Amino acid sequence: MKPSRNFDDLVELVNILRKECPWDRKQTHESIKDNLIEEAYEAIEALDNNDFDEFKKELGDLLLHVVFHSRMATETETFDIGDVIYTLMEKLIRRHPHVFGDTEVEGETQVSQNWENIKLKEGKKSTLDGLPVQLPALIRAQRMQEKAANVGFDWPEWKLAWEKLDEELHEFRQALENGDPDELSEEFGDVLFSLVNVSRYFELNAEDSLRKANTKFEHRFRHIEKRLKENNKTLKDSSLEEMDAFWNEAKDL
Repeated sequence: MKPSRNFDDLVELVNILRKECPWDRKQTHESIKDNLIEEAYEAIEALDNNDFDEFKKELGDLLLHVVFHSRMATETETFDIGDVIYTLMEKLIRRHPHVFGDTEVEGETQVSQNWENIKLKEGKKSTLDGLPVQLPALIRAQRMQEKAANVGFDWPEWKLAWEKLDEELHEFRQALENGDPDELSEEFGDVLFSLVNVSRYFELNAEDSLRKANTKFEHRFRHIEKRLKENNKTLKDSSLEEMDAFWNEAKDL
């Protein structure tokens, strides 16, 4: 078999692997579920690095999981890849009445509001339904806030959200003085949640922002380690002043 650009050929390739490869034959939905998450994060990393050649490959890995899970579901007569495609298309058509129907919208905000209203009509019990608890906490916080905002539960301007952040910081400082670990953890969570809320008003993605900060810290810390090694020193036998000097050096690079 040779590579092609045909989707049906990919489906057939996965079918062959499922039959003839001992490793592929052994897998279950449960055994590879974490791999699906890993592939999603690898795609995000490639996108963050602006590496579109790698991004293309990672999207392929994600597509493989869609086809592979569909193949396993076919074997148990649960569903097949055609069902996956049909369900997706039906949902997209139904949730875009401004494109495939007679509904008129004035902008993306109204599109988002209509989307949430349509989901509630579909049987969702809450506007917040559909947000997995397994999502990274910053992503889930921002998505919950966005969904709530789409139905009108939001501060009218960013300054009010900022005042709420100030209030939560004050409560966090009070918890520090009280010394109750449980209260401290709760109030710190409120600070983070409020900070995420502020970020929305400036169209900032909280998860992306923290990921970039993590990357920046990692690069600068690795520079400290590198420079200390060049001076035949380790972190343990170096002073904070020495490390801070190399940190500032890294900032100028």
